[in-house]
Amino acid sequence: MTDFAAKLAKAAKAVDQEMDNLLPHGQELEHRLFDAMRYTVLGGGKRLRPFLVIAGGEIFDLDMAECLRVAAAVEIVHAYSLVHDDLPCMDDDDLRRGQPTVHIKFDEAAAVLTGDALLTLAFEILADRQTSPDPEVRMALVAGLARAAGGQGMVGGQMLDLWAESHPLNEAGIARMQRLKTGEMIAFSSEAGGILARARPQQRQALRMFAHDLGLAFQITDDLLDVEGSAEQVGKATGKDAAAGKATIIAKLGVEGARDRAALLSRQATAHLDHFGKKANSLRDLCDFVLNRSN
Repeated sequence: MTDFAAKLAKAAKAVDQEMDNLLPHGQELEHRLFDAMRYTVLGGGKRLRPFLVIAGGEIFDLDMAECLRVAAAVEIVHAYSLVHDDLPCMDDDDLRRGQPTVHIKFDEAAAVLTGDALLTLAFEILADRQTSPDPEVRMALVAGLARAAGGQGMVGGQMLDLWAESHPLNEAGIARMQRLKTGEMIAFSSEAGGILARARPQQRQALRMFAHDLGLAFQITDDLLDVEGSAEQVGKATGKDAAAGKATIIAKLGVEGARDRAALLSRQATAHLDHFGKKANSLRDLCDFVLNRSN
């Protein structure tokens, strides 16, 4: 295992433990909902968004423990989005991370409620004084995550994704859709450490600019995996984007053109980190990981 892979695994383990502590459990009548929430969140994953929170915190010398609640909240929102994306009315997927999706494992209504419960739990976590003793920091975290996850972020991007199945987008439109659907949550995750550390506005802006380029590169590599990967390798059905007529950079530029674009975006992302010197090495390593990932 490489040094970076070991660091990513260590952060993922810490975030998983934090989420295990934060997720509800018990034998109340609603325990089936709790079971579905835990199945969704603790079922594996790369934990890239939580890693961004932690790596951003490293730049400002925050301890991992200071970042874990925010990292957990980000991953819980990401998990909610996957549950709803997999529904029959959205992408209609039966497999996620190599396991049955929530609406297959439980049922469709349980999947809707699981997503709703996860989304609201994330904001409960951020609003709690344990996340930060400073109410202004908590307010900034709540507002930032709400923008990233809502109609002008991830949810808006998902709407554009569905709309594009019957309304062709040009390259700029595809980039905007991907920035909203994927990039805004990645941008918030990257900036969150700076929010916790009360960093200067220009430092937070540099992290957001880094993350926007990284988010676009991540989405392109995700699209490439859908074209070139197998279900066993990726952990979900592949080839669905082309079959559904989804708008992707690959459809506009071809496989090699898309791969070149992802590499360019990765280089642009790392350039935004020059201001932080060696303290941003974990984020630089993450760019390489995203560019070369196989699942």
